[in-house]
Amino acid sequence: MTHRERVLAILHYQPYDRMPVLHFGFWDDTLDKWAAEGHITAEEAAKWGDGNPSDMAISKKLGFDFNYYCCFHPNTGLKPEFEREVIEELPDGGKKVRNAWGVIELERPGATSIPAEIDHLLKTRDDWETHYKHRFAFDAERVTAAKVLVNGKMVAWTEGGLEFLQRNEREYFYGLHCGSLFGQIRNILGVTGASYLFAEDDALFTEIIDTRAELSYQAVKMVLESGARFDFAHFWEDICFKNGPLIIPSVFDEKVGPHYKRITELVNSHGIDIVSLDCDGCIDALIPTWFNNGVNTMFPIEVGTWNASLAPWREQYGKELRGVGGMNKVVFAHDRAAIDAEVERLKPLVELGGYIPCPDHRIAPDAEWDNVRYYCDRMREEFGQ
Repeated sequence: MTHRERVLAILHYQPYDRMPVLHFGFWDDTLDKWAAEGHITAEEAAKWGDGNPSDMAISKKLGFDFNYYCCFHPNTGLKPEFEREVIEELPDGGKKVRNAWGVIELERPGATSIPAEIDHLLKTRDDWETHYKHRFAFDAERVTAAKVLVNGKMVAWTEGGLEFLQRNEREYFYGLHCGSLFGQIRNILGVTGASYLFAEDDALFTEIIDTRAELSYQAVKMVLESGARFDFAHFWEDICFKNGPLIIPSVFDEKVGPHYKRITELVNSHGIDIVSLDCDGCIDALIPTWFNNGVNTMFPIEVGTWNASLAPWREQYGKELRGVGGMNKVVFAHDRAAIDAEVERLKPLVELGGYIPCPDHRIAPDAEWDNVRYYCDRMREEFGQ
């Protein structure tokens, strides 16, 4: 079987020859460390991206079959993005910088965590009309300027990429990225700003969500009407933290849920029945909205301090809810005994069916190269058939 056939078989509860060994990419610092240790080349570290040739080379060296997060990405973000602008240089070497979303962040020398947000450009309807609304308008170039992964190379849509997708002959699992229906909005407004805007100007809050969702719908519609074929559809959100959602679940259900349904019905009508979603944190309170509106695969199922797992979700939602992820990547910083214990923990989850283990987010800099390789070997030993 090909990797593509294996994934589709597992997620459809069909027979398969072995479990594919998946990952979800790496932090840049992880790759820099491994390059310094001589495990990969500096060029591979510098050029890495999800599903690209460097990703494939690194995957092979470690023993992974492939990166699950391998998709065609039409541009559903700001177009154009804001130019990076240094607003203020601080005595300690830090800088206040306006980023691509129009958010002012604090950059500190040597910091590797997410920068602190200081201020946001989008606060009022005038800000929306002046700086943002036109940047979420759809045009065909959002699709035609995107690159397609063609047998290890990134190829332009207009120079063979579309024809490759129309033939649908690839051996690897490849998705259509449908964008973000609230996560990008949270990026722009900030959690506090989004909360205040909902409370103080519900009409504007709703208009921003509707405009952003319409962009995703039109991009997905153009891609699918071209005859391009995909194995799954995928959304990104990142709107939860360790204690739950960064938006009131009932508000999310009312305002964002119908847009999910509209897009998932569109992809279903083109033969795509696996729809996955990437959201970090404790996602339990938002799963009903996603599941009831056509999203049937949770990813990457961060284990975290709250011990997320497919098992309780399967009890609640049944076999229609699939999962990819849920492998606690912190064991890569420990030892082989910890890895063995984690593989044992995954066994009953795999037996549920419709589930593929995968490190529960980007592999972090504390991961030891030999531990990751050992994990890949153990997965093949335990789940090969």
